[in-house]
Amino acid sequence: MGFLSQAAEGVIPVEAVASLVGLKLITYLDVLLPLLFYIALIMVLNRWYADQEIAVLASAGIGITYFLKPLGMLCLVLTGVVAFFSFYLTPLSAASAYALEAEYRQSNEVSGVITGRFTEVKGGNGVYFVESYNRETGNYENVFAYLASFEREGVVVSQKAYRTEDEKTQDQFLVLVNGSRYEGNPGSPDYRVIDFETYALRIEPKTRKKLSYPIKALSNSELKSSDDPRKLSEWYWRVAKVFTLPILALFALALSHVDSRRGKSTGLIMAFLVFLTYSQLLAYTVTFVKKGQVGDGTVIWVVHFTYFILACYCLYRRNFNLPMLPEISFRSKRVKAEA
Repeated sequence: MGFLSQAAEGVIPVEAVASLVGLKLITYLDVLLPLLFYIALIMVLNRWYADQEIAVLASAGIGITYFLKPLGMLCLVLTGVVAFFSFYLTPLSAASAYALEAEYRQSNEVSGVITGRFTEVKGGNGVYFVESYNRETGNYENVFAYLASFEREGVVVSQKAYRTEDEKTQDQFLVLVNGSRYEGNPGSPDYRVIDFETYALRIEPKTRKKLSYPIKALSNSELKSSDDPRKLSEWYWRVAKVFTLPILALFALALSHVDSRRGKSTGLIMAFLVFLTYSQLLAYTVTFVKKGQVGDGTVIWVVHFTYFILACYCLYRRNFNLPMLPEISFRSKRVKAEA
């Protein structure tokens, strides 16, 4: 929606929306892939439970732990894919998207003039209008300009224009090519039209800032060797995303059981709560590092280790067909107390 809004305002061309959205999507795949794999695994196992296929395998002596080996091989491959995205493709696509968006913004601006819109000159002394920008030729097409500095009231139009800079004075000029200058009021005796081959207008360009990439687009070596908590938190976040997939796979094995008397809702709710709490705790710990409240990433590993132990515990109870939470029999306690 942000890109469409910028395209509607003329900040970026319409044809650039698809490429920018594609690059942004790549930056989130390292987060989406573990979640999609987690959901897909739960859906498949739920189907097997509902069709009694797991019961048939159990009668043949094949328990839920039998799936650990094939699932481990699949997780190994997908973890490598997530690591490739997290450490390489995500920062690369983030840098490319940022540079491309900045390029579109700069190429579509002449002294703050955005293509497809009337833009007032600083101080209200004139108006520019540029219909489009040709990236292949580097020219602005169908240009209209009105400046109060003209000796006589009028406007200048041309089929194309380009920007140039004076080497000595560093002044910026918008050079209009094959256009006309209209002076005076139409119908008056002093009204005249002047055709020209080139016509230069001095403009006041926006201050060009050096391209500063966001932290998400920085390289791994730059993040790892930095003392800035914000950069260190991004490095720890890239590492943390890699280890979420195998832990979520263990939870999927344990929580995908379908009880015919209770339905699928109980397991799905627990699976959703596990992912929600796991991701939020990771985000909170990374935020602590970002704010400088934690010096290193030890707290992030504590979250991973805690949920790994919890996943192993849930898988153990599911393998022996035990409830996830031990049931407390108040009746037995009352009988013992009476005895």
